[in-house]
Amino acid sequence: MLCDLFGEVLGVSGVGIDDDFFDLGGHSLLATRLASRIRSVLGLEMPVRALFEAPTVAELGVRLDGSDGVRIPLEPRERPDRVPLSFAQRRLWFLHRLEGPSATYNMPWALRLTGKLDVEALRAALADIVERHESLRTVFPETDGEPYQLILDPKDARPALHTATVGAAGLQSALDTAARRGFALAGELPLRVSLFTTGENEHVLLILMHHIASDGWSFAPLSRDLMAAYEARRQNERPKLPQLPVQYADYAQWQHELLGDGDDAASVLARQIAYWKQKLAGLPEQIALPFDRPRPAVTSYRGDLAAFEWGAELHAALTEFARSEGASLFMVLQAGLATLLSRLGAGDDIPIGTPIAGRTDEALDDLVGFFVNTLVMRTDTSGNPSFRELVRQVRETALAAYANQDVPFEYLVEALNPERSLSHHPLFQVSLAVQNAPETELRLPDLDIGYAGTPRTGSAKLDLFFSVSELRDEARRDRPHGIAIGVEYNTDLFDEAAIASVIDRWQLLLRRLLAEPERPVRSLDLLTEAERTRTLGTWNATDTATPPADLVALFERQVAATPDAVAVRDGAAALSYAELDARAGRLARHLLGRGIGAEDVVALALTRSAQFAVGVLGVLKAGAVCLPLDPDAPAERLTRMLDGARPALVLHHAAWQDGGTAAVRLLSGGDGATPVLDLDSDDLPAPATAARTAPLDPRHPAYLIYTSGSTGEPKGVVVPHAGLVNVALDQIARFGVGPDSRVLQVGAAAFDMSVGDLVMCFLSGATLVIPQGRKGVVGAELARTVRESGITHMVAPPAVLASLPDGDLPTLRCVVTAGEACPPELVERLSPGRRMFNAYGPTETTVCATTSSPLGTPALAVPPIGGPIRNVRAYVLDEALAPVPPGAAGELYVAGAGLARGYLRAPGMTAERFVADPFGPAGGGRMYRTGDLVRWNSAGQLEFLGRADTQVKIRGYRVEPGEVEAVLAAHPRIGRCAVVVREDRPGDRRLVAYVVPAEPGSEPDGTGPDVTAPDGAELRAYAKERLPEYLVPAAVVTLEVLPLTLNGKLDRRALPAPEFESVGGRAPRTPREETLCRLFRGVLGVEAAGIDDNFFDLGGHSLLATRLISEIREELGAEVPIRALFEAPTVAGLAERLDEFTEIRPALTRRPRPTKETR
Repeated sequence: MLCDLFGEVLGVSGVGIDDDFFDLGGHSLLATRLASRIRSVLGLEMPVRALFEAPTVAELGVRLDGSDGVRIPLEPRERPDRVPLSFAQRRLWFLHRLEGPSATYNMPWALRLTGKLDVEALRAALADIVERHESLRTVFPETDGEPYQLILDPKDARPALHTATVGAAGLQSALDTAARRGFALAGELPLRVSLFTTGENEHVLLILMHHIASDGWSFAPLSRDLMAAYEARRQNERPKLPQLPVQYADYAQWQHELLGDGDDAASVLARQIAYWKQKLAGLPEQIALPFDRPRPAVTSYRGDLAAFEWGAELHAALTEFARSEGASLFMVLQAGLATLLSRLGAGDDIPIGTPIAGRTDEALDDLVGFFVNTLVMRTDTSGNPSFRELVRQVRETALAAYANQDVPFEYLVEALNPERSLSHHPLFQVSLAVQNAPETELRLPDLDIGYAGTPRTGSAKLDLFFSVSELRDEARRDRPHGIAIGVEYNTDLFDEAAIASVIDRWQLLLRRLLAEPERPVRSLDLLTEAERTRTLGTWNATDTATPPADLVALFERQVAATPDAVAVRDGAAALSYAELDARAGRLARHLLGRGIGAEDVVALALTRSAQFAVGVLGVLKAGAVCLPLDPDAPAERLTRMLDGARPALVLHHAAWQDGGTAAVRLLSGGDGATPVLDLDSDDLPAPATAARTAPLDPRHPAYLIYTSGSTGEPKGVVVPHAGLVNVALDQIARFGVGPDSRVLQVGAAAFDMSVGDLVMCFLSGATLVIPQGRKGVVGAELARTVRESGITHMVAPPAVLASLPDGDLPTLRCVVTAGEACPPELVERLSPGRRMFNAYGPTETTVCATTSSPLGTPALAVPPIGGPIRNVRAYVLDEALAPVPPGAAGELYVAGAGLARGYLRAPGMTAERFVADPFGPAGGGRMYRTGDLVRWNSAGQLEFLGRADTQVKIRGYRVEPGEVEAVLAAHPRIGRCAVVVREDRPGDRRLVAYVVPAEPGSEPDGTGPDVTAPDGAELRAYAKERLPEYLVPAAVVTLEVLPLTLNGKLDRRALPAPEFESVGGRAPRTPREETLCRLFRGVLGVEAAGIDDNFFDLGGHSLLATRLISEIREELGAEVPIRALFEAPTVAGLAERLDEFTEIRPALTRRPRPTKETR
C-alpha cells in the first residue's frame, strides 16, 4: 500500500520498497500530501520528519508501526449563523482594515488565449466556478468589530467579465492597471476577471483574486474547473464536476476545532505555541539589509518585481548536494540565503519566512481558498560553521517547524507580541519560497493557452520575497534544467540594481559553498573579480608622487617664495612668512642647544595663537615631537598625559595662565622635573649652536596627540612626518588653497585638526587666521569673524558649522566638515554658492584619511565621506578581514602614508588596532582598524554608518542615533540637536533628544523674530510622522546650547538627564478620556488603564484593536481608522485625534432585496 501511495503522490509507477522518496522527485510539499494520503488510507499519522529520516517504503513502514492515531477528520460542518474567518483570513482582513483597499494582497494570473474564443461560454464558466467554490462568493462584513464570512447565493454572485480592446503596446500597462485595483472586502466579491482583446483571435485573460480567497496552489484547481466548465458551456451543457468534499467555511470551523483552546495545555495550539515561543525567543525585531534608502516610518507597500534565471549546472549541483544531506532544495537555498544576508551585514541571527501550503488534508486538494501558512525559519550563523553544518542545522529547524506548522502565523504574532511597528513586517522581513504546487496542463479545443507574463501590482508585502521555481527538461522531467527566481521587493528601500546584485551574489556564493562545503561560511570570498578589482584596486588607486623634501624644507621653500606675505593673523597682530620662520628658527636652535631632537617630546602649553604656530614650527625644525595640551583639561588628566609623554620641555605663554585653572598655573610654573620655557619672554635664550646637521627622517614622529580611550584613560597617538606632508599636499590641491586664501583655525590647539590647518596653510602660502577668544567661536560670532576677516576656507566639525546663522558669507568659498557625521541638512544649507567637502580621519590616520567629492544639492540621505586621499588606502572588511561587497556594511580599515606609528608606550593596544595589511604592496605594511562602520556606494564613495562598537539595541531594535538626529534637525524651529541613548536606570535604555532652538533671525546682527523650540510632545509627534516608533525619542530636553568639547565635538557627558513623566500615573481629565479609559479596560480585560498607558503594552493586538474601534464607534460616534490607534496608542493621544474622525459609516442592517428587473 505504501508503494502505491508513493507512486500516486509522485506520479510515477513501479515504486519498490527500497526506492527513495526524494530521489524519485519528492519534496516537502509532496511529503505533506503523502502524509495526508497515509492518514486517509491507512488511518495513521506520519510526521513529515519521519519521511526525511526514513525515505524508503521499507524504512517508513517500520516507523509507521508505532505512529499515533489520526486527528479529527475534516468533514462538512453545520454552519453557525456567522461563520468565523480562518486565522489566515483574519490577518488579511485586519491588514485590509488598516491599509484600506489596495493591491498589496492582489493575486493576478494572466493567460494568453490564441484561437477562436467563445466569450459567452467563458462568462458562464466563470459563474460556474464561483458557484462551485464558496470562497469566491464570500464577503466579509463585521458586527461589533468582529468579522465573519457571509457566503452569497450563487445567483447573487455572478462575476462580471470586463472586456476591453488594447493594442500590443498598451497591453502590459492595461494588465498592470487592472491588477492594482483593490477590493472592498466587506461587500465585493474577491474575484475580478478582465478580458483584453489584442487582435483577431488574440486575447489575454486576467484573473484577479484577493489573497483572502485564494493562494498559489488554488490556480491548479481553479484552472482545471474553469477549463472543464468552458468546454461544457460551449456544448450548451452544465459542467459535470465531482462534488467537492468540503468548502472553505468547513475548513475554517475545522481549523478552530483542531487547534483547540490555547489555554488548554493539552491542545494542539498550546503545544505548538510553546515550541514557537521557545524557538523564537529573543528574535531580532528586524535585520539590517543593504538598503539604498533608509526605512520610512510607515511602509507604503510600494514594490516591484524582478526576474532572474540560474543555469542547469547549478540546479543539478544544488539538487545533488541536497540529496547527499537528506535535505530538500529549499533547505539548501535557505542556508545559502541566510549565509548571504549574514555576510551582507544582517548579523548572525537570521529569521526568514517561508510559506507552506497548509493543505494538510486531502479533502483540500481541489479547493480554491486561502490555506497557506507562514513559518519562521531561524538560522544561527554564529561560530562560523561550515556550509554542510549550516544545511544540517537548517534541515533540523525545518523539520521541527513542519511538525508545528498548524499554528497560524497570525496567531503566532499575537502570542509572541513583538514590538508593533507600521514600518516593517513582524518577525521577519525576508521570505523564501520554492514553488512546487501541482501544475495543470492548460489545453482547450480551438485554443492555445499560455502564460502572459506577470502583471505588476506595484506592491510588496515584505522587504524582499524570493520566489524560486525549478525548470525541467520537457523530454526528461526528472532532469534539472535551471532555476527561475522572481523577487518582489520594497521600492521604498531598494533599487532594481541592488536586487540584481543580491541575486548575482547569492549565485556566486552558492557555487563557492558547494565547491567547498567543509569550509567555514565566513571564509569564502563574496566578491566577483570585477568587484575585488574596484574595491581593492580602482577605488584605492591613490599612489601620487611626493616631493623628496621634508615638511620643514617645504615650509622654508614657501618662505623663500613669499617672504613678505602674511602667514598668521592673530587679532591686530600679524606675522609674515619671514618673521614666522625667524621666530621658529630661533626656537629650534634653542631646543637643539638643549640637546632636544628626534624622538624627544616638547609639550606646548599654548592657546590657539600666533605663538602656537611658532611653537609647532620651532619644534618641527628641531626634529622633535609636538605635544599640544588643552588649557581647560582637568589637572589630573594633564598630569597623566605628562607622566606618559615624559616631555623634555614645556613651552607656555602668558595667555595659558590668564584665566586658567590653578592646576594649569601650577604646571606652567614647573613641577621641578620638567623644565618650562616662556615663549613670551623677549630674552629667549639662544645658545650658540648651529641648526640641525641631519635632514629630518619622514619616519620620525612629528606630533603626539592624546585622545580619549574607551576606558576613559587618554591614549597618546604618535604621528610621523610623512603623513603630515601627505595630507597637507592633498588638501592644498583638493580644496584649492593658495597665497590668496585665508584659512580660519576653528579647532582648539590640542586638536589634530589645528595642526592640519597649520601645515595646509604654511605649505601653500595662505594666511592662517586665529579667531579671538580662549573658547571656540560659534554662531553669530563665527559668522562675523568669517565676514570681517575675509575667510575663504574653513575646516570645522558639523556642530560648529550648524551654529552658523543663515546669511551671506561672500568670501567663504570652501567649507570642509570633519570630526563627526555630516547631516544632509548641513549640506543643503552650506553647499550652495561654494564648494563643500566631507572629510573623515581618526587621529591615528593623520588628520584626514578620506574626503568626498564636492557635495551639492539635493543632498544625499547619507553625505559620503568619499574615497581615500593620496597615498592612502581604505578597505571595508568583515570580521574575518575579508572585503565586503559594495553596498554592504563593514568596518573601515585604513592603510598607507597616513598611518600613525602607534600608541605611545602601549604595544598591546598598538598591536590590537594596527594590524597587518594583507592587501597592500609586499613589505609588511599595516592597516588601522577604525571601529567605524561604512559601506562603498555605487560611485566608489564611502558612506559612514556609525560606530561598530556603539550601536545599541532598544527593545530588540538596532538603533543608530544619527538617523534620529537627521530628522529632528530638519524641523524649522530646531537649530541644533543631539540624540543619545541613556540608561539612567539599569536595563531601561531610552532615546533622548537634546535640542537647541533655531537662531532668532538671519540678519548678521542676529535680529529677527524670536524662535522657541517645539515642546517635547510636539517634537515627538513630528518625529513620529517620519520615523518608526522605536526611533522616536522617549524624552526631549531643550538647551540654550549644546555642550561642546574644546575640539568642537559634542560633549555627551555634559548632557543633563531628562525628567520622564510617570507613565500610567495620570487620571482622566475629560469625559472623553474617562470613556476611552473605560473602553481600554473593557476590551483589554485589565483593572486599570491610565491616559498614558499604551494599548499594545497592556496586551492589545490587532483583533482587540478592531473591537476597540467598534466600541468607540458605538460610544463616541467617531469612525476611527485602525491606523490611528497604531499612531496614537494611548488614551491621551487618541483623545486628541477623535475630532478628526466624525463621519460614521452606515450600520450593517437587513436590506430589501432587489428584484430581477432592478438588478
